[in-house]
Parts: sequence; structure tokens; C-alpha cells
Amino acid sequence: MKNPRWHRDELILTLNLYYELDSNLFTKTNFQVIELSEKLNKLPIYSEEERKLNFRSPSGVAMKLSNFMAIDADNENQGLSSYSKLDEETFNEFYKKGSELKRIANLILDSIHEKETLIKLYKIEDEIDSSVKESFEGEILYKLHKLKERDSGLIRTKKNNVLKEKGKLECEVCNFDFHEKYGEIGYEFIECHHIKPLSTYESRQKTILEDLAIVCSNCHRMLHRNVEDMSIDKLRQIIKNKII
Repeated sequence: MKNPRWHRDELILTLNLYYELDSNLFTKTNFQVIELSEKLNKLPIYSEEERKLNFRSPSGVAMKLSNFMAIDADNENQGLSSYSKLDEETFNEFYKKGSELKRIANLILDSIHEKETLIKLYKIEDEIDSSVKESFEGEILYKLHKLKERDSGLIRTKKNNVLKEKGKLECEVCNFDFHEKYGEIGYEFIECHHIKPLSTYESRQKTILEDLAIVCSNCHRMLHRNVEDMSIDKLRQIIKNKII
């Protein structure tokens, strides 16, 4: 059975290394290639069952680097032309955007730096609706975003503060109140949405109360459909325009 196809997150990390190494160092014995192989094996994307003995081996990483070399018109070396459509799309997406590539790569790598965080990321379920997940910069940042929204201590404090200030928990977008609608079973039921854009994420950034908004399940879903271009105010305006 073949190893699973390369994921976009893996390609981002490999492309980042591509720009750090000279082409003649794209070998399975290069220590940076070996290090990347080890990091790819830790990413919370594929299960143990999906990983084979040679999963993302140094040889595989070296081949992927050579695939990028074949795509790169600025590189005079030939490279390996057996690259995928996703390889080409990822390369073109970050062409001449080195700082953004490095920022995202560092965020991905930081997710596996702490074992506790890594375990939590593995436990976050896959999103069935790919249109939601694709609005994030890859699988791992999507899971990091969801992890920030699941900090139970911070969420409890956020809800308590809102209850103390307003006396109820209603969606900041549509004003839906679970308690009002469903009675006692809906008391204190509400979700939290992390409002900071992904473009502002920084390595090991702590979530604070001001980063969270309380929202109903439906509005939360809509906010996630285009997380970089959707805000509480914008979604509120969309609802207002629909009602009018």
C-alpha cells in the first residue's frame, strides 16, 4: 500500500526548506533534509495506520525538493518533472512571498514543538465540510484555530464576564439566545469564535479574552467559511441586509 499523497502543510514546510538550501544539497543524507523528514512524521495530519515504514523518508523529501526545482523557472537545474498539481499550486502560491511562507511554516512547526499541544491537535476531528477547512492556511492552522476556541478555562471566564455584564449569553452576530429558545437545557450554552485573522497569528501566541466572541452554532459555521474575509460586523451586516 502506498503512502498517502503529500498534504499542503507538508509541501509548505518542504518549499520553505527548498529556499533555504542550495540545489546540490537536495540529498537524502543532508542533515536538514533528515530533520525535515522527522518533523513531517510528527505532523498531526495522518494516523499511525496511514504511515508506512518509509513515510516521508529523507529520500522522499529530497525527491519533493527536486520536484520544486523542476517547477521553479528561476532555477537552471533540471529537477524531477514528476510533480503533482498541488506541488505546482503551492509553489506558485508562495512564489516571491518568502516572508509569508516562512511565517506559516514556523507556525506549523511550532505546533509540534510541545508534546501536549501535539496530542490535542491529533484529537481534533477532521472537518467534514472542506469548504470550511480550506479557508484556513492548511490543516494544522485550522486545528490550531479550533484549539484556541476550546480553551475551557478561557471560555468559562469569557461566558462569566458576558453574563455579569449583560445578564445573558446571546450570539454577537444574530442575537440568538439558547436559554431563551430552549429553556434550562440551553442555559449557558454558546460557542466561542477566535476573531483574530490568521494573517496576524504569531508563534506560540497566547489567546486572551478579547480574542474571543460568543456566537451561536450557525453563525460560527458561517464565520469559518471564509475566516480571513469574514468578521462579526460583516456577518451581522449580511444578516441585516437579508432581512431588509
